[in-house]
Amino acid sequence: MRYEFAKLHGAGNDFVMIEDLDDAITLTPEQVASVCERHFGVGADGVIVVKPSPREECAAYMDYYNSDGTKAEMCGNGVRCFAKFLVDRAIVDPAAGSFVADTLAGPKPIRFTLDADGKMKTATVDMGAPVLDAASVPTTLPQAETAFGKAVIEQSATAGDVTLAFTCVSMGNPHAVAFVDDPLAYPVTTVGPLFECAPEFPEKANIEFVHVEGDTIVMRVWERGCGETLACGTGSCATAVAAHLSGRAGRKVKVKLLGGTLDIEWNETDGHVYLTGPAEQSFTGTIEI
Repeated sequence: MRYEFAKLHGAGNDFVMIEDLDDAITLTPEQVASVCERHFGVGADGVIVVKPSPREECAAYMDYYNSDGTKAEMCGNGVRCFAKFLVDRAIVDPAAGSFVADTLAGPKPIRFTLDADGKMKTATVDMGAPVLDAASVPTTLPQAETAFGKAVIEQSATAGDVTLAFTCVSMGNPHAVAFVDDPLAYPVTTVGPLFECAPEFPEKANIEFVHVEGDTIVMRVWERGCGETLACGTGSCATAVAAHLSGRAGRKVKVKLLGGTLDIEWNETDGHVYLTGPAEQSFTGTIEI
């Protein structure tokens, strides 16, 4: 089958978007992996199929696949690209300024801004409240009672000959955050896959390597089912929460990633995490799958 697609990215985290509002497309993991392959396919960190939502309050459903073909609950950069796809094609009224996206992690309210041409420029996504309870992340690492409830804060795990202390957060998908001296020099591509599949993370985990510098966090990420990516929205949210839990940062931070910078706020009033960042379209085309 031949499909029209658009290639979008959020801070360098890139996605192939396919519209399927008739709900007629079913992709296999092998097809997704083929599309995402950077030498023989389009090349992307994931595929997002835009499907109808059964929820009346939601504009559409974000059917998201990692580059290895596995489904993921949520993607913070992907949902901003999803928003841009809907707004720029008037599936969502550009004048509305907001809408609700449906995801495997549930509905996500989104506010957006427009550029001078009436296209979406930035989006702020209500990512919901972080999940800290170990069994719900999930992780088998020990947790302790904190001011925020039970949480796993800087608990040690060993994989291969590497030991790291992790703070664990779910943003609809599992994250394990390790504070290191210099993420840019850290062997992420060697250590990341060791911990992604470690027994302490029964559903695997996204592994963040971060350093806090005032109200700015420098981060690299090894994504579950993807490998290292230039950015991770849910990972940025989890990292901001972990930095606050461990006393390293306040509730508002900038997260500097290889592909750009995202603004994160863990709101004290409603307990939700808000992610703000750009999304851009790279190109469109047709692919045979």
